Amino acid sequence: MKRIIEVDFNAAREFLAEGKIEEAFSNSLKALDILEGREGRGNDYLGWLNLPSTIDSTIVDRVEKIAQKWSKGIDIVVVIGIGGSYLGSKAALEALSHHFDLYMENGSSPKIVFAGQNLSEDYLSELMELLSEKSAAAVVISKSGTTTEPAVAFRIIKQHFEEKYGREESAGRIVAVTDAAHGALRKLSDMEGYETFIIPDDVGGRYSVLTPVGLLPVAIAGFDIRAMLRGAKDMEVVTSEHSEKNPAVVYAAIRNALYNSGKKIEIIVNYNPKLQYVAEWWKQLYGESEGKENRGIFPASVNFTSDLHSMGQYIQEGERHIFETVISVEKPSRSLSIANDPKNLDGLNFLSGKSIDECNKMAELGTRIAHVDGGVPNMRVVLPEINEYNIGAMFYFFEKACGISAYMLGVNPFDQPGVEDYKKNMFALLGKPGFEEKAKELRARSL
Repeated sequence: MKRIIEVDFNAAREFLAEGKIEEAFSNSLKALDILEGREGRGNDYLGWLNLPSTIDSTIVDRVEKIAQKWSKGIDIVVVIGIGGSYLGSKAALEALSHHFDLYMENGSSPKIVFAGQNLSEDYLSELMELLSEKSAAAVVISKSGTTTEPAVAFRIIKQHFEEKYGREESAGRIVAVTDAAHGALRKLSDMEGYETFIIPDDVGGRYSVLTPVGLLPVAIAGFDIRAMLRGAKDMEVVTSEHSEKNPAVVYAAIRNALYNSGKKIEIIVNYNPKLQYVAEWWKQLYGESEGKENRGIFPASVNFTSDLHSMGQYIQEGERHIFETVISVEKPSRSLSIANDPKNLDGLNFLSGKSIDECNKMAELGTRIAHVDGGVPNMRVVLPEINEYNIGAMFYFFEKACGISAYMLGVNPFDQPGVEDYKKNMFALLGKPGFEEKAKELRARSL
């Protein structure tokens, strides 16, 4: 099987002391064995590990059936979720869609918008203005149905649907992705007759993009989820190899070697704006999986060349506690070259006939060289091109590497105990029953 994704770390070698690369590879392979052997902490949340090769084909069939049904008569589909219930599908859609999709009238699939990922009154009010003018449906994604942000958004959208379409028709315009048997959303779905998909008990939210959590929005938008799953399945095979050629092993090894050398911040870099939300998804995956027990690499992101005009100075000459991982796309989906201008007032005729992508590639190379010279180690994650197959492969690659990397750090990759702290404070301050004493304590504090 050909390599789908490759990891190039030549520009990081000089920053690592002799023997540290070999030590890191040895530890990475041990962590891979722990992960594959299901022997590590949190091993009851490894349902994603073999998901691409074991997913029930009837689930894919049902997802595609809904996508086909909603391709007629539905203008807008609201995907309601937060964190792992939203970032994976958002990342896939941003990567695969036309940059200006919302302004284009062509295509037979509904436009996808998101709700429940914030508590902005302006955002939700403006969304309701859109839904009042369009024929809409909704996919609500929540294991419990009580997570504040999506639950608030769904309550408002559900009320709007029932007022606009009636309760019976609204039920056919809502699909829930939730728990198999428990929780408020499951209970409501059973009461109202919503079609439902199950979030597997052994798959955490940030690892759920290849379940109906991510597959359903992607299919509704008109993209090929079977190709996405094929890419993930092939990457599942590649990243199961007990080999130093395994790209997940390579990535986990080098990022941990750099971390142990004092590089505490990893900046994921893309040179294609279609990948901006891949970086957002990646930040949750790694931040929530590794940031615990006072350990972990801090995940950050930039979009080049845009952010070279804002963050470039710090990366070049700021504190040397950072390293970069560049997602490098080998082949663009389109072609556009620079024309010759007889007047040449901008002095750019030396670029005449060159493609925009060639300019972008030279910007990437030139920047990487400059940053390495400035003391910033660099890795490249090389993606052949942006399509459903490669996006599926990339999702699985980063998930697998994350599990390996977290075990190398000695933490549980699959829990998130710190996330609950802010929720308890928010519930208390908003007056949730049972939190009265906590509310008094918080209101007495001054920050």
